[in-house]
Amino acid sequence: MTKRIALFLLLSMMTVLTVSAVAQSFAVAKGRCKDENGKPIVGATVELDNLENGRKITMKTDKNGDYFTMAAPPGTYKINLLGSDGKSIFYLNNVKMGLGADNVYDIDLAKQKALAAKESGVTEEQRKAIEKAKKDNEKIKGLNALLTQAAAQKKDGKWDDAVTTMEQAAAQDTTHDIVYGALADAYLGDKKYPEAETAFNKALELAPATSKAIGGYHNGLAQALLKQGKTDAAMTEYDKAAQLDPTNAGMYFYNEGAVLTNLGKADEANSAFDKAIAADPTRPDPYYQKGVNLLGKATLGKDGKMIPVAGTTEALNKYLELAPTGKYADAAKGLLDSLGAAVQTSYGTKKSKK
Repeated sequence: MTKRIALFLLLSMMTVLTVSAVAQSFAVAKGRCKDENGKPIVGATVELDNLENGRKITMKTDKNGDYFTMAAPPGTYKINLLGSDGKSIFYLNNVKMGLGADNVYDIDLAKQKALAAKESGVTEEQRKAIEKAKKDNEKIKGLNALLTQAAAQKKDGKWDDAVTTMEQAAAQDTTHDIVYGALADAYLGDKKYPEAETAFNKALELAPATSKAIGGYHNGLAQALLKQGKTDAAMTEYDKAAQLDPTNAGMYFYNEGAVLTNLGKADEANSAFDKAIAADPTRPDPYYQKGVNLLGKATLGKDGKMIPVAGTTEALNKYLELAPTGKYADAAKGLLDSLGAAVQTSYGTKKSKK
């Protein structure tokens, strides 16, 4: 028994001597890694690259963000912190590793960024503002790509694809009216009218008061409402569009007049067409539609000829003056001929009455 105890003690002493010899031959390197928010960087890779012999020691950070090794030969190192993608997050260069346990090299990204900002003359608040601007720019770049893609899909008539694209954009951004406006247009083209109504309302909610797109949103909302049979609400939206976007008021009032014409409300329609003409006297279509509506009020004379009410021939001729080769030009000439009225040409001469 005594011999066994003596042998055990001898082996234990040899082990202690061996560990001691190893410890004296290598440097102990350790440190703690923290992210920009002061939290431990867990599971990251720390590489000790020996700049003298090219050898590399690799280890992982634990739940506290700590790394540790007892096997670093003394020398000059590069301590490289790698992310999960294998790319370098930060590194310390020309680090001297000596024998002993005093080789502590922490990596604190928050402190490093603050130090870099201080050296560059940029305050922490300014740095955060710059980083936010960069992130916002990247986000906007991605949204612009989706908007461009959706526009191409709309042009090709692929409305369901455009809806998918813009729903993806809306999932990424909930603060820009242009995203919801484009989504609403896609819904409208895809005949998803309740969804279009919701999206146009969201665009109007987000749009700045000075936005030039507001009129278009009200106009689009009116179309979505009409498709759902909400005529009165649609008329209100056309009026809002004209009021908030006077530059395009002629188009909005014309749309309103066209809807009223289809509903058989000729007098109300012509009132809208008069507003369209007042807003944009160079727009030809309201003159033609007004003339057609007035033609419905014509009476028959004793000789069987049609007697138009005042303003009928003037409206049709004004259309021809503005659009001598327009889509309604032939129809306008035919109506004037049927009335026995003079047809004005674009040069101001007249055709003889039939």
